[in-house]
Amino acid sequence: MGFTWEGVFPALTTKFTKDDQLDLSLFEKNLNFQLAAGINGIILGGSLGEASVLTTHEKERLVKFAIEKVNGKIPVIINIAEGATKEALLQASLAKDWGAEGLMLLPPMRYKSDHRETVTYFKTIADSSDLPVMIYNNPVDYKIDVTLEMFDELQACKNITAIKESTRDVTNVTRLKNKFGDRYKILCGVDTLAMEELCLGADGWVAGLVCAFPVETVTIYNLVKAGKIKEARNIYRWFMPLLELDIHPKLVQYIKLAEAQVGIGSEFVRAPRLTIVGEEREKVLKIINEGILTRPSFSNL
Repeated sequence: MGFTWEGVFPALTTKFTKDDQLDLSLFEKNLNFQLAAGINGIILGGSLGEASVLTTHEKERLVKFAIEKVNGKIPVIINIAEGATKEALLQASLAKDWGAEGLMLLPPMRYKSDHRETVTYFKTIADSSDLPVMIYNNPVDYKIDVTLEMFDELQACKNITAIKESTRDVTNVTRLKNKFGDRYKILCGVDTLAMEELCLGADGWVAGLVCAFPVETVTIYNLVKAGKIKEARNIYRWFMPLLELDIHPKLVQYIKLAEAQVGIGSEFVRAPRLTIVGEEREKVLKIINEGILTRPSFSNL
């Protein structure tokens, strides 16, 4: 499948059963809600998908299951987040064998590579595959900033075609557009900055709270792209307390709780993560339930 890095790409959570097995039935239920809302692609095994605790076999099952269920409607992307170049190369090769249609690629994990090492890492993996690659730039969480100078060198890899922009600096969208024009598609990777970056010319949104609120997420994207800023802003303002759950270290637990509250997910996470309890859980539930009670109507849009 040929595709364009444009639109809403949910970074889907990985659903687990109470006994810590993949819950493919619940995954399918959530996926169907995403498809019905009009998403443009899905990303598996990302930060929100608990990538670091998934086995290679589980990734294979998820990718193949998702491909079967989307049935060609949208692309299935798999994230690569590895500490060793050798392992990242293996994951890229396996992704192709499994039928994935694109790669999201993080810098090396657990080692703060310098400019030359980071560029070499990305180029080595991209050159090993003919799949389109989106570079995930998140220096806040992963401590490596993929700079404009690095992206300039990465233009040599024709299949590196997109950037997940998670620097939390909205002006970086303009810097990227000024330097590279349309060479790279830019997708906002921070929920609380999505509308701002879309207004500045971002091409898409790698979203988190979409896992629980797909219709609202897709509607904001479509309204902004249609120039209906006021209408999008009203929904975005309602959404903001929920979107802020995406920028917390426990975003996985918080967003899974939101999925459970709207009936398209569960709270089960994989250790060392634990489901939230006590005062913390009540605080997050209050935000989620208030959002559910005041969900906007789309009848006039």
